[in-house]
Amino acid sequence: MRVLGVDPGLTRCGVGVVEGVAGRPLTMIGVGVVRTPADADLGRRLVALEEGLEQWLDEHRPEFVAVERVFSQHNVRTVMGTAQASAVALLCASRRGLPVALHTPSEVKAAVTGSGRADKAQVGAMVTRLLRLDAPPKPADAADALALAICHIWRAPAQNRLQQAVARHAGAAAPAERRPAARRPAARTPAAGTTAAPNPPKGRPA
Repeated sequence: MRVLGVDPGLTRCGVGVVEGVAGRPLTMIGVGVVRTPADADLGRRLVALEEGLEQWLDEHRPEFVAVERVFSQHNVRTVMGTAQASAVALLCASRRGLPVALHTPSEVKAAVTGSGRADKAQVGAMVTRLLRLDAPPKPADAADALALAICHIWRAPAQNRLQQAVARHAGAAAPAERRPAARRPAARTPAAGTTAAPNPPKGRPA
């Protein structure tokens, strides 16, 4: 499994490609950042980000793309830029038909370090150890992108089993839902040229 991890950011978008399967040693294929100038027009920055991500997709041909899920922050301007960069990553992957997974920062930290409250230094140290690197990737956005890819490789088998179980449950419930409701017997109507006999009043002989 080859996964492109994307740590979205408008100024620095971390990207990292990891290959391997859960339970076995993983290999880093590439790592870096896609940068856009902070003083450029927003539209041009988004185009530059798209072009950078497309180059990574062309060069490394990942099978999956893992993107950090945007969460609320106190700095609205920062979260808006993160959301815009995330949308570009989703667009690039979806255009190629690549499956995209969103992972929260706490999910990634817990998967890589064992603690959802780990700081960036701890994440970088564990990424270095897991991928057998000489030094932590710099900047931290690059290390976070690798951590996203690692998280997805490790979580994907469990997620696939869950999705398959949900699909089986939905398939088993579908026939009962499509079963037609029981029909009431149609009321008999008198033949042409005849009239229905009125019901005799209760308590009196007919």
